[in-house]
Formats: sequence, C-alpha cells, structure tokens
Amino acid sequence: MRIFIGGFVVGILWLQQQAQLWNWLAISMLAAAILVALIFSPKIKQQQLRAGVSFFIGAALGWVWATVMALAALATQLSPSIEEQEITVIGTITSLPSFIEYGQRFEFRLEQSLSPSIKIDALPSKVLLSWNRANYVPRSKLQAVNASEQITLNPGERWQLTIRLRRPHGLANPHGFDYEAWLLEQGIGATGSVRNDKDRDVSDANKSRNRRIDSFVFSPNNLVQLARAKLRDRILTSLPNQTYAPILVALVIGEQNAISAQDWTMFARTGVSHLISISGLHVTMLSGMAAQLMFYLWRHSFFTQSQLPLIIPAQKVAALTGAVIALIYVALAGFGVPAQRTLIMLSVVALAVWFDRISNPSHVLGVALALVLLIDPWAVLWPGFWLSFGAVGLIFFAGAGRALIRTLPCIPAQPDPRQAEPVWRTKLRAQWNEATTTQYVVTLGLVPLTMLLFNQISLVSPLANAVAIPLVSLVITPFALIGCVLPAPLGGWILVAANALLSYLIVFLHWLNQFSWAVWFAPRPSVWMFGLAMVGTIWCLAPKGWPLRWAGLLAWLPLCLQQSDYPKQGEFKVTALDVGQGMALLIETEKHRLLYDTGPSYSVDSDAGSRVIYPYLKMRGISYLDGLMISHNDSDHSGGALSLMRQINMNWVSSSLSEDSTIVQTAQRQFLHKTCLAGESWNWDGVQFEILHPAAVIYTSNKWKSNAKSCTLKITQGQFSILLPGDIEAIQEDQLINSIPDKLAATVLLAPHHGSGTSSTLPFLQAVNPRIAIFQLGYHNRYRHPKAAVWQRYADLGIDRYRNDYSGAISLTFGDDVRVEEYRRTEARYWYSKSDLVD
Repeated sequence: MRIFIGGFVVGILWLQQQAQLWNWLAISMLAAAILVALIFSPKIKQQQLRAGVSFFIGAALGWVWATVMALAALATQLSPSIEEQEITVIGTITSLPSFIEYGQRFEFRLEQSLSPSIKIDALPSKVLLSWNRANYVPRSKLQAVNASEQITLNPGERWQLTIRLRRPHGLANPHGFDYEAWLLEQGIGATGSVRNDKDRDVSDANKSRNRRIDSFVFSPNNLVQLARAKLRDRILTSLPNQTYAPILVALVIGEQNAISAQDWTMFARTGVSHLISISGLHVTMLSGMAAQLMFYLWRHSFFTQSQLPLIIPAQKVAALTGAVIALIYVALAGFGVPAQRTLIMLSVVALAVWFDRISNPSHVLGVALALVLLIDPWAVLWPGFWLSFGAVGLIFFAGAGRALIRTLPCIPAQPDPRQAEPVWRTKLRAQWNEATTTQYVVTLGLVPLTMLLFNQISLVSPLANAVAIPLVSLVITPFALIGCVLPAPLGGWILVAANALLSYLIVFLHWLNQFSWAVWFAPRPSVWMFGLAMVGTIWCLAPKGWPLRWAGLLAWLPLCLQQSDYPKQGEFKVTALDVGQGMALLIETEKHRLLYDTGPSYSVDSDAGSRVIYPYLKMRGISYLDGLMISHNDSDHSGGALSLMRQINMNWVSSSLSEDSTIVQTAQRQFLHKTCLAGESWNWDGVQFEILHPAAVIYTSNKWKSNAKSCTLKITQGQFSILLPGDIEAIQEDQLINSIPDKLAATVLLAPHHGSGTSSTLPFLQAVNPRIAIFQLGYHNRYRHPKAAVWQRYADLGIDRYRNDYSGAISLTFGDDVRVEEYRRTEARYWYSKSDLVD
C-alpha cells in the first residue's frame, strides 16, 4: 500500500508541473492501461516487479485523478468575452468576509443572472468579490467590525449585486506565490468587484440597487462560516483596539488576513509561523485534551452509578470524542492542509481503536496522505503540505513517534503500581523526553526542506518554539476557544487573559527577533543539493547504533556554502519583475546589483517591496544592493521603497524625490542619498551606466509634475544597451531628442509611462530605434495601459513587444546577443490563461 500511495503522490505532483492537460481520449487510454495492470499484477511473482507495477498503477491513478479534477475546475472559469462587463446577479455569500482597506472581500456563489445578455450558465459557480466603499475607511482592520453601518456582510446572506468580473490572474515571478493556482484550488472561477451606485449609471429607474434579499440561506458550509463570523466578532468586541486580537482570531478560526505584515515577518524570523494558525499541533492538543477529559469522565461514569465502561470501553469513547472535537476545530479552520492531515490521522487511529486494530504509523501517515490528495490534488503546490507530512514522517522515522501513534487521541496509559517513584514524576519525565526529542527531530530534520521552500533558517527557532509551543497550544489557544463560547462577562475576562499572555509572548519574540543573527539566509538550493542534504539528515536521525551519525551533517556543506549567482563576465542581466501596475527592474553585472524602482503600494501594509521584490531577492540569496534608483515619486514606482530599506542593506539611493520626502529622509539616515542628475555616469565591471535625465534646472521649478522628473538611465555594454525612462512624457522625450539624440539609441526600451497615450511618441521611438520593448503594467489596469494606438505604434516599427501582465517576470541577458525569457513560458502551467501567452 505504501508503494502505491508513493506512486499516487508522484503522479499528482508530476501533473501539477505540466503546461497543458491531456484530453479525454488520452485519459481514457491511460485508464485502460491501469485496468490491464490491475488485472495482471496479482499474477506477478517477483516482489520487485510487483512493487514497480504497484508504483506505476499509483502514479497513473494519481495523474488521471488530478487531470480529471483540473479539467472540472478549469471548466468553471470565466470566459474572456465576459470580462469587465457589468452584470447584475443574485447569489449567496459562502465565506467569512475578510476586511480590506476600504471594504470587505468574500466568496459569492452565483445563483441567477438578471442581465439579459448573459445567462447564468456562462458564469462561474463561485467568484471572489471585493466590495469597496468610498466612505468606508476604518482606522485599522480591527475596527472594520465596528463600521457595520457602512457595510454589513455575513456568511449565508443572499444578495442582489451588480458586479464586474475578470478571469483568475495573479503576479507571476520565480518562486512567488501562485495566486492563480490558489484560486483554482478553491474552485473560484473569477475575481471581481461590486459596483456601487455612484460608479454606475442609475438614471434608468429599472436598474436595481445592491440589496440584501435573505438574511440566511441554510447549508452546512454557510452554517460553519456564520459560526466563524460570530466567533470573530466575539473576539474583536471583547478586545477592542487590541493589537494582537487578530492573532487570537487566527488561533480560533484560522482567519489570518488582519495580522500585520510586520508581525508575520517577526514570526517567520523566529520560526513560529506554524503556530499562528490552526496547525496540526493545535488540533492534536485540543483533541487530546478533550479525549483525556472524556476518558476520565467515562471511567467514572460521570460520577453516577451507570457503569458506562461496561457498556462501551472508555478508550473507544475517548478516541471518538477526540476525533469529533478535531472535526469541529478543523471545520472552523477552513480545512487547511496541516489541519486536514491531523484530522485524518486522528480519525484513522480512532477507527483502529474502535475496531481493536493496531495502527502502524507509516500506514496511518500513508492513508492521510492519500486522502488529503484525493480531496485536494493541488495541496502538493504549497509549503504547508510538505512541511506537515515531512515533520510527521521524520518523527516516525526517528522513533520519537512510536509512542505518539498510540496517544494521538491522548488516551492515558494505565500506571504501573510497582513503580518506585511517583506516577506524576514518571509521566512528566517521559513527556519531557518525548517533547525534547520531537523538537530536536523536527528542527534538524526540516532544515533542508525549509531551505528549499523559504531560503532561510531561524537560528532562534528552537528557543522560540520551546516557549511558544506549550504556551500557545496548551494555554492561549484553549483560553481563546473557551472565552469565545462562555457567556459574558466570564468569556470576555478569559479572552483578556489570553490576550495578555499572548502580549508577553510577543515581547519575548521581539527580543529574539532583534538579533541580527536570528535568521540565516542562503540562495535556494538546487535539486542535487537538497537531495544530498536530505540523505545526510536521514543519516543523522537514524536509530541509535547507526555508525557515525554526526557525519550526515557533512552532506549539508554544499547547501550551506553556496553563494548567490551573478552574470558571467562580459554579460549583464535585467529582470523586469511582475509587480502589477508599476515598475521594478533588477540590473546585475558581474559583481554589482542595482534596483530601478520599487513597484506600487497595494494597501496600507502591503507593497511590491515586501510581497514581490524582497522575496525574489531572498530566493536568489541577495542580501545587499549596490544601489537603488527611484525614478520619481509616484506610488507605483516608489511604493515598495520603505519596506525594502527596512529589510535589505544597500550602498546608496538615488532619486528625483524632494528632500522632505519620507523615503529621502529614511535613505539619508541609513544610507547615502543623492539626487539623480543628467550627465552622471559610472562603470561597473565593464558595463556603463549613464543618467540622461533630469537636468539640474528642472529641480528649480515647481511647474513640473513628478513624471517629468523621472530618472532616465541608460545601461550599455558593447553593442547592446537598455534605456529606462521611467514615466517621462512627450515634452521630456522631445527635449531628449533635441539635446542628446546620439545617446538615445538602445537595443531594449522600457516603454515610457507604461505605454500611456502621453508618451512613446513616434519621433522618440525612431530616435531610440529599439529592437525590443518591455511594458511593465498590471492586468486589466484601471488606466487601460498600454493604449491601443501606442501598442500598435511599436508593432508598426517592427519592435518585439513584451508585457508583464502576459509574460510574468521578464529576464533579459545581454551578452553575445540579447536573450529574453518569459516566466509564464519557461515555467508554464496548465492553469495559466493561454491568452496571456500570445501577442
């Protein structure tokens, strides 16, 4: 069975790496091959051959299952012909609405279309909507619940809404979060926004307003989501304006949207991120506590004369209780992968106890693995899946889980009356030994996998987890759950106590986080480095008696000693990151790196610097920039600057921003800041950098807006060059043509102002005469960039055009020639829209 399940996992994982899916004919042929293998496999006598056939059958079934699920999910996605059209629909809110900066976001199941031209069959069954209100500006996400008079949304409500939809689309960067895959996994066929009356033509009296139709539509899912909403409201009402109340919400119902980016960074650096959610550890602890309580009460027949253990053994009742409590808690968590895995394992063990069967740890883990992937074949795409199953697998392998499998429902063993020391002391010592061994195994064993997934290891994690695990799992989380269900004021007092304990824990984590050595970074390891490190890890964790177990650490050396890669001598590389509607380009020479612009700000606590640029730099093992150039003050170019300055060291910052700018003042305190001026130049590793604009005189006048001051940078090596003009417009283009026409020619041009109608004039394009043009812009952006006339103008001149919204991140390598790589092509997946891969 284990070999079959291993093949099943490999088949699903292989399918999720494919650029396109098989058609139904190919799937049928593979299904026929599986059937033939199943018929003849019992007749195979050789054990190795039977194992190989079992693995093939598992892999083929995994491939077929994942393909069928993917085809079904893709069939529900929005047609491109319906994008951006206003549609009036009736549907039901099926998720817990989350707070966003100016409103709420929620899942909406469509039931009826009131637009005559669009039938309900042409629309996805489930969409993700954002409802923004101009007068809805909560001071923080915590207070959004108090702004219910502006917008009141609850799970299970049926609404009539006028909406605009677009196909699933997200930012596409190397090793970045794949939003499109997540939407596919959630069964969401489109994203969109609710159109307020002020945004719509309401002169027609027949046009209906957005309105609530029913206060609650019953379904099991809606009931669970409503319960989650009530619990969240209870916490936020009991802890008004408390900074860490969102963390308690995450521990109770798994809702993490309101936790600040700064807190997430601190949790990651201290290695406790796994605790700030409903993880498998929390589920196991809560299930075990409930099982122990039921075991005690049942053994004592609830202090009656009923003799309940004679009817049903206390172990069986305790196991069933633990599984039921786990199911309720996991439902509140939204059935995340770690919680799913724990629930399935607890259920398997409970069944084994109920039917008096011995549970083999590897069999339990294998069944949980197979069932998770049956339910969700996209789970293999997320780090939580590998960390969750990897941790449990390592615990079982190292022997620390031999007792654990017997105590998953936390049924206490009967004490031995012949023991010389008190029972409580023996149990305490055993639990301490098991906890320390488990922590050692998980900490050491997950190092290679953590490096592969996150490029970092928290050096303070063992100490942080030694304090945080018992405090969060045994005290704070139970207190938060109890406080939510007990009546006021008792429940409120318990929540206040939980919040106080959490505050003390956060202070301790902040203290650990302040050390510069708290986290060790390295570039993402290659496959062979990871494989070698895993072999060494398994060697280290082998049973006692295995020779030279410490020598396994030597296999970590390639992983630990690797350095960030630079372009080869005589080359330079430019990476235009996909940041949405904004600009951000990383320029690399043989020994230097420069970042040109930092992308947009997405919300109050989210920007391209923290969400895209820094994760990309971290993945590459880049901890230092020689320079940062911010072309001008517009937020789509400077939005990520401050968050980057907090997270990465750099030599200097150059910009056209005013001296009173927060960015300039921060740069002056931490680094060297200089104003970019035409005529400045420098040479890095044989690559020439020259600023062509703005001239010094432009800073003496107040008539020019920010775009006119854009730092225009030209980078040249040999016969190839790239021109980065920021957001200069027609006047500045004309000035450059008249003043320095001989310096404008370039092989590659970053389209000025994202291809707006105010830039890319014909004389300018003729002066630059590029072979390639890069358009950095967002998918269906509100400015409608690039303008159709401008886009066509580049085509008429025979210029090859690339755009981030279609290509994802775009990499250009300048050497003997200019090589272009588009992320959505080189790392194509079947869920990427094919329309995004064509011109």
